[in-house]
Amino acid sequence: MDASLLDLVCCPETHQSLRFATADELTRLTGMPPLEAALLREDGRVAYPIRDGIPLLIVEEQLKLA
Repeated sequence: MDASLLDLVCCPETHQSLRFATADELTRLTGMPPLEAALLREDGRVAYPIRDGIPLLIVEEQLKLA
């Protein structure tokens, strides 16, 4: 995903801004195998996975940080 697109997307649930998750944050995501990339919500509570370069901005796809 192109970083310039971050200005155009937001959390579908709370409308908070999103940023790329760090490597440490990726290891703390619960509910699925390790991801290569994800978008973390501004409050740091949930992330949305990025698969094949496409962010899955669907509430049902959100992952909690442990």
